[in-house]
Amino acid sequence: ERNIHCSGIKHFPKLNLICINLNTSPPSPTSREVGAKNRAARVGLGKGDKLVTCEEAHAPHHITHRKDWLSLHTGNLDGEDQATERAVEDVFLHQFLLGIFPGSPDQLILKRQANQVEICALVLRQLPAHRFSFLVGYGDTLLSHFYKCPVHLQTVPSKIVCI
Repeated sequence: ERNIHCSGIKHFPKLNLICINLNTSPPSPTSREVGAKNRAARVGLGKGDKLVTCEEAHAPHHITHRKDWLSLHTGNLDGEDQATERAVEDVFLHQFLLGIFPGSPDQLILKRQANQVEICALVLRQLPAHRFSFLVGYGDTLLSHFYKCPVHLQTVPSKIVCI
């Protein structure tokens, strides 16, 4: 059962217009009604039997202080150029790897050192070994031609547990 709540009436005399804002959803609960249900946006560690990544283990406001960034490069330092190009490259790499691997790598670590790009991806190994090896080699070769530098694609077999 939905109630209609009037959230405000506005009159614009120059336009000869009256606006009435109607909301059909119930009013939002107050802080007393929410009570103890309000929790931080993080995964509870529990007894240690559930695997979580470092990004999931820390609260959102602690992420920048307690973990490394997922894209390591010097583009954001003072006096360095091409920070926006690096961000566009990061988005392209994420979309490219999402398209190449059906396991959908959700967490990628991009590391740039001198003239080399290293990509570490957590990919579910649901494919046969020969097809998986082909996709890794295909990704390495194609990205090396795009960026005109060596690109190494590294996969890990399971999530890294953060204790």
